[in-house]
Amino acid sequence: MTIPILDLKAQYRKIQGEVRTAIDEILESQQFILGPVVEKFEAEVASYLKAGTAVGVASGTDALLLSLMALGIGPGDAVLVPPFTFFASVSCITRLGATPIFIDIDPENFLIDYRAAESFLGERARPHPGGHGLMDPKSQCRIKAILPVHLFGQNCSMAALIALAQKHNLYIVEDVAQAFGARAEIAPGNSKPAGTLGDLGCFSFFPTKNLGGLGDGGMVVTGRTDLAEAVRRLRVHGADHKYHHLEVGLNSRLDALQAAVLRVKLRYIDQWCEERIERSRRYQSLFLATGLVGRQILSLPDPGDGQSHVFNQYVIRASRRDELRAYLSGQGIMTGVYYPVPLHLQPCFAFLGHRQGDFPHAERAAAEVLALPMFPELTREQQEIVVQSIQDFYRP
Repeated sequence: MTIPILDLKAQYRKIQGEVRTAIDEILESQQFILGPVVEKFEAEVASYLKAGTAVGVASGTDALLLSLMALGIGPGDAVLVPPFTFFASVSCITRLGATPIFIDIDPENFLIDYRAAESFLGERARPHPGGHGLMDPKSQCRIKAILPVHLFGQNCSMAALIALAQKHNLYIVEDVAQAFGARAEIAPGNSKPAGTLGDLGCFSFFPTKNLGGLGDGGMVVTGRTDLAEAVRRLRVHGADHKYHHLEVGLNSRLDALQAAVLRVKLRYIDQWCEERIERSRRYQSLFLATGLVGRQILSLPDPGDGQSHVFNQYVIRASRRDELRAYLSGQGIMTGVYYPVPLHLQPCFAFLGHRQGDFPHAERAAAEVLALPMFPELTREQQEIVVQSIQDFYRP
């Protein structure tokens, strides 16, 4: 049996008729860029997230870039961001001439460590000589924002990060590329959808996401009318109306075909999230029965409460990770490594001056994480085979 890390064909088989109908309607209309279907999808996402405004863009990467542009972040500014994340979380900062300030991750969950951020802002940052905020003493840049990444489908400690942002007058731009449908607790018994707690939330609809289209696509969500208007303008070359450009923006528009397919899938997102959570609990039960946890399996993800983790990926820590991965591949079990090289050690960011050992938790995660098969249609038999194969690998 070959077990994929993700099976999009299984998902498609269940919604094929609805998807084909949605695509045919676009083909009949011949309206492919923005238009009424995109507007309907934007409204439906805003309603689902209980957010003010949702703006469809061309990709999750563009969602991040446009959000920072809308906030006026550029040269001389700095943004706090984890080094253990997808490349776009940091490239969106440097492309604008701003400086990323890496904050190490919490080793328990791979997310930006709010305690490390608090320590940096309280002990290392200095008052900016021009007033109004803090300065990074290394780069001499004004610290303008925090960019938390809701990695693998789980939520950052948003209540603590919001408190930090309010204390130091910082913006929050949430990277929600892997966590559509997740909810973040902001007070005991009170949670809100990921992406709606900061100034802007940035989503990706890349096909592998738990809400994924048939290609690239993204969305920016915000409760601020001024920021929504700025993103809408920036996604069409900075034009407030045709051929009249107030600023230099991007060509970053969500295709109507993608919006049509995503409207179909949005109807199923809660069901799919619950099925992912259920499969994560099954993994946990199967792994705990092996006796490997805490030894060869260094850690399992916490299933959490409610939808605090929606398992876009199911990521464990494993000793001899690369050997284990090769063994599983030989058994027909596909796995993934997110991410093998933390961003502070990427050659393109060498100009920031970081070295091995600067962010040890991120570096250790890069050496140990392994994403196992995870998708709503994953069967009990498939999960049992995965866990049994891992047990066989570690058997003396």
